[in-house]
Amino acid sequence: MAEPMRIRATMSGDVADVKVLMNHPMETGLRKDAKTGQLVPAHFIQEVTATINGTNVLTASIGSGVSKNPYLGFKVKGPKKGDKVVVSWSDNKGDKNTAEATIG
Repeated sequence: MAEPMRIRATMSGDVADVKVLMNHPMETGLRKDAKTGQLVPAHFIQEVTATINGTNVLTASIGSGVSKNPYLGFKVKGPKKGDKVVVSWSDNKGDKNTAEATIG
């Protein structure tokens, strides 16, 4: 099971500032295990989506070039305090994770 993501969403004027820390190994498939010398299998996030009150505000395709435990920050104009932000990811092995926060 994937570890929980950390998500924070705050309002600044009429813009919501969303910050997400996604716990994930983000293995490229090119690194060798120091003990065995075998390649560590690729394991990386492929898609990230974000919604506010059920409306899609972000869809991103990412790949193995992103570092371990990726940090994502984005701003959205229009939401209000109390609105619900949901961020989800899926990876190349079929794992998924979702986190939600209330805009404060």
